[in-house]
Amino acid sequence: MTTTYLDYAATTPVDVRVLDAMQPYFATHFGNANSLYKTGRDAYHILEAARENIATAVGAARPSEIVFTSGGTEADNAAFVSTLRRIAPDGGHLVTTAYEHPAVLDMVKWLGKQGYDTSFVRPRPDGHIHADDLEAVMRDDTKIVSIMHSNNEIGTINDLKSLAPIARAHGALFHTDAVQSLGKVPLNVQDLDVDMASFSAHKVYGPKGVGALYLRRGISFDAMLKGGGQEGKKRSGTQNVAGAVGFAKAVEICLANMDSEAVRLSALRDHLTSRIINSLENTQATVLSDLRLPNIAPLLINGVEGESMLLQLDNQGFEVSTGSACSSGSLAASHVLLSIGVPQEIAHGSLRVSLGRFTQAEDVDRFVDALIPIVERLRAMSPVYERYFGKKGNG
Repeated sequence: MTTTYLDYAATTPVDVRVLDAMQPYFATHFGNANSLYKTGRDAYHILEAARENIATAVGAARPSEIVFTSGGTEADNAAFVSTLRRIAPDGGHLVTTAYEHPAVLDMVKWLGKQGYDTSFVRPRPDGHIHADDLEAVMRDDTKIVSIMHSNNEIGTINDLKSLAPIARAHGALFHTDAVQSLGKVPLNVQDLDVDMASFSAHKVYGPKGVGALYLRRGISFDAMLKGGGQEGKKRSGTQNVAGAVGFAKAVEICLANMDSEAVRLSALRDHLTSRIINSLENTQATVLSDLRLPNIAPLLINGVEGESMLLQLDNQGFEVSTGSACSSGSLAASHVLLSIGVPQEIAHGSLRVSLGRFTQAEDVDRFVDALIPIVERLRAMSPVYERYFGKKGNG
């Protein structure tokens, strides 16, 4: 049975060109970038070239503003813990959104238990954070505002340029989780006026286990990881040179093809969405915003459990998500969908299909052809569907 992967928002395969770029730095050029002899110096120069390439790609003013991490989660965590140790060790007010990735959401909730006041701005039903809603929770003692650039489940993109001035007016640092946006849509940290931004290689056809935190020059920062003082004393630990090289190469490839790929993926996304909605009644796109990622198709298929759809699709060789990939082991309704006002009983029928570099039109059509009879069978057995819609489904 052929496997058709349609969960690119969860992770991506490493592009063979990325693998080729990384290969020499595992065994041949294996030096520790902190050693003073030639092998170490060579590794250092390669690491710094990768740092410079990523800095240029995201619009950082200087390479030193890029701190390599183990991934997006560490970058998100450090944006809070490492700054708060310096600017507000005794407490203060933190603001984020109700539909953040758990790497931000759970960190802010944890900090709330450590004595910080916290506010969670709800997105509106259009899937966006609005300036008025952010302004309503801001305080004079707000220390950090963190708002994701694009949502990993519904794909909506926030207008950070309209939100950053609100944080600035209250003297707060502004952080964004840009993990899903990098390589898919234009992204420039200076244009967005953010102080910190998180990125991850495995979302852009690079290796797992490497990411980066953009840290604007001058931000007070006390490294979470103590030790040798690497990364300009911002993140101790011997650097993953091969990972950094792969990350930089992956970003380079994404940016070179970003415009054409966005057009292609948007067309596939819209074709998939329209076919499903036109073929299955009581089915809808989760959001209809024009400002969204080109590759994520979030759907609400009423009267069916998302987990049941996922497992039956898996049995037929199609891999997708229901709700956020990082919480797919839970039967709880998606916090993202609940935050935009989707009723809990409807949220359980969510499906996230995310497309990528290796997705073809025939993959989309085969997926839809497989999904339709699965939904019809499940609805025919569903007391929930009969209760809400007065029938046992299409089957």
